[in-house]
Order: sequence, then structure tokens, then C-alpha cells
Amino acid sequence: MTTVPSAGLGLKPEHYEEALACPAEGLWFEVHAKQAMPKIEFIYERSCPNIANARTQLRLALEQTGLPARWQEWEHHDRRSPAYARRYGSPSILVDGVDVAGEPASEAPSCRIYSSSRGRNRGVPDASLIRTTLENRMKNRNPSRPAGRMQLAGLLPAVGAALLPKLTCPVCWPAYAALLSALGVGFIDYTPYLLPLTLLFLMVTIAILAWRPRRGYAPLALGLTASAMLLVGKFSFDSDTAVYTGVALLVAASVWNAWPRKAAIGCAG
Repeated sequence: MTTVPSAGLGLKPEHYEEALACPAEGLWFEVHAKQAMPKIEFIYERSCPNIANARTQLRLALEQTGLPARWQEWEHHDRRSPAYARRYGSPSILVDGVDVAGEPASEAPSCRIYSSSRGRNRGVPDASLIRTTLENRMKNRNPSRPAGRMQLAGLLPAVGAALLPKLTCPVCWPAYAALLSALGVGFIDYTPYLLPLTLLFLMVTIAILAWRPRRGYAPLALGLTASAMLLVGKFSFDSDTAVYTGVALLVAASVWNAWPRKAAIGCAG
């Protein structure tokens, strides 16, 4: 068993030119964690002549994907190698337990033959094949519903409850009843439940801002201010201006927090 230690900073291809074009002596990087590193395993038999070339292709694929050159190596005859590793030919590369060429494990492993992107047979997988497998595995790790969309979806009930009118004017009740009857809905005085519902939905929105502070805690502070303004304006002063301002600030806080952050590269000096 061999573990390849390494350390470094992986950049996506679109960032290379920005870094190389920096005219200043200093270069700074703003790094944001995006997704977990997949488990990569390199399996080989020590007499195989394609080991070094396969490592080169793997390192190139990781560089192109923006991932650090780090993986686990298993040698067939090493007694510390797991049983499943001995069932793959040499050389084999697994990403999260899946062979990059889609080949299953075999009871009689042998030298591997791969088809290149040009249709040629060779003893190592192309970097493009490894990169495609890495990208697919990382894409599958991402949630089907991004956190930003969940935050915006959680905002809708609070905004809806805040914009519901209070039925405090008895003269207006017949108008509301006529409107709802025309829509086929019975008239219900929801005023007693409006405050607790608004509080509940606002608490959900604030909890989401606090749970995933993607932009720090400034959006959370803005959300708390907006919630207080909305509650006071609606239930204390009956001010439409305060309500609409609070709603606008609450939406701004959620959008601000949900907005994706990109890795930044810049020159110092």
C-alpha cells in the first residue's frame, strides 16, 4: 500500500491565465470550499509497465478538474491492500469505488486495455476519461436543489403572510366576502391568526439565513432588521410604507445570502 502525499492549490483552467498575467510580485487567492474531494484509488501490479504513465494521466486529470493531486494507491501483492482492489487489472483507477472505464471487478484480473478518445487501444486511461468521471461524480454529489433556491423558497410564506391585509375594518368585510364568494371560497376572518403565522414564517426565514450564512452574518442582521420593521409596521403602526420596506429588505437579505460566491484571483500591489 502506498499513499502519495502532496500539498498544493488546484486552479480551474479559466483561472490559469489570470494568475500568469498578474504583473505584480504578489498574488492573492480567495478560496471558497465548493464540494468534497471524491475518493480516488490507484490500483496496480508492480511489474506492470504502464504505472508511471497512468499516474501522469491521473495527475493531469486532477489538475484540469481543479482538484489536488491526492489519491490512495493499492498494489496487488501488498497484504494490506483490500480484497476488492486485487480484483481489478493493472492499472485501474476508481473514483468513489467506480472504475473510470466502467469495468466491473473480475475474479481473474489482468493487464488493462483502454480505448482512447481517438479510438486507439492503450494500456492507460486518458486524462479526459478520468476527468469526465471525476466531474460526473462531483456533479452527483451536489444537491438536486441548491441551497440558494431553498432559501428563496423559504422566504415566500413570510412575504405572503406579511402582505395579507388585516380584516380590522367591519365595513370592509362585505367586500371581502363578495370577492371570495365570486372565487368560490367561503369568508374566513383570519386576523387572529395573522400575527402568529407571520411570526412563524419570519422565524423560518431567519433560521435559514442563520443556518447557511454563505455571505457571513450581514444578511442575517439585515433580515432581523427587516423582520422587526415589518412586524412593527404591520401590527403596531399599520404603516404600509414600513411593511413594504421590510419586505423589500427581507427579500434583499435572502438574495444576498443565496448569491453564489466565486473564487477570486487578484494581484497584490
